[in-house]
Amino acid sequence: MTSSVQEPATSREFVKQSSLYQEFLAEREEILKHKWLESERLGYDVGFERALLDWIRKHRESWRAARRQHASATPFATGPAEKHSG
Repeated sequence: MTSSVQEPATSREFVKQSSLYQEFLAEREEILKHKWLESERLGYDVGFERALLDWIRKHRESWRAARRQHASATPFATGPAEKHSG
């Protein structure tokens, strides 16, 4: 008997398809790009935590605003069910 509980595959797939998880992945990718750029600029690995905090202070707000603007300009960006008004 194992002490770990396995999550059903359908639950894992739901999480992977959720907009919140997709937003997390996109933000993480931007932080990793920032980490790489800052590390290259300074000549040493700045580390994820430093890059995260720096990116949040300098770029997060404008990045989120640009994503919101792009999403609102894209048809069905929030899904057809949410666009329907009754």
